[in-house]
Amino acid sequence: MNDLETAKPAAPRMMCMANQKGGVGKTTTAINLGTALAAIGEPVLMIDLDPQGNASTGMGLDREARKHTSFEVLLGDEPLEAAIHTTAVPGFDVIPSSMDLLGVEVELSDNPRRLYRLKDELAAFLGKNPENARRYKYIFVDCPPSLNMLTLNAMVAAQSVLVPLQCEFFALEGLSQLLHTIDQVKDGLNADLDIQGIVLTMYDLRNNLSAQVEDDVRTHFADMVYQTVIPRNVRVSEAPSFGKPALLYDHKCAGSLAYMKLASELIQRERKRTAS
Repeated sequence: MNDLETAKPAAPRMMCMANQKGGVGKTTTAINLGTALAAIGEPVLMIDLDPQGNASTGMGLDREARKHTSFEVLLGDEPLEAAIHTTAVPGFDVIPSSMDLLGVEVELSDNPRRLYRLKDELAAFLGKNPENARRYKYIFVDCPPSLNMLTLNAMVAAQSVLVPLQCEFFALEGLSQLLHTIDQVKDGLNADLDIQGIVLTMYDLRNNLSAQVEDDVRTHFADMVYQTVIPRNVRVSEAPSFGKPALLYDHKCAGSLAYMKLASELIQRERKRTAS
């Protein structure tokens, strides 16, 4: 048996989309970045850990159609594979959320592995069958807008954090708190966790504040900040109400084009990381 036959398949890159502030474009970024990656042949699995379930709804998964959800996966009632749902985007699958996630902290309060539940289930899924490791290039976890047990599960399971950051006045203040949490997780729960990048969202060219926030963030965080910025765009805001990513709703709008550019930049960053 040669080296190629015995080599393990490359595991997917696991990223969580996190920001404790709501309304920063976190879920919108998870949906549209995932769609853009899938469209260029980089298959994605998105795990929705937000009880609101906006990522699931935005990908066209009605609540009645969610046979199994991330809640059952975290509790160990169903294997992760049983909760995978296909979507209208080829190569982009979703594990939907449920309002039951609001009670997950109580359900897992006595479980000594409560912060490792997602990590354990992902390990079981990827280790069960070599094909599972080849099935996706990226696994995204869409976190709730708070630094709770669900977000900690995502950070413990992930290799990196992608931070969508709205171009508004208190952006840096909220970012500092999030980075402190990431450092704590890295120190105590997941030494491999890093920050994949910061994505500026809801950028308004007509507003001087957006440019000022961009300057401040780039000054403080330099290369950590993506060059691609996501503009405030009506078509991107409309798309979820039709259960579609913006790239399916209007692939020519400014927001869709920005997410395609962001996907390209993410791939370039990942190639540099693996080459170093």
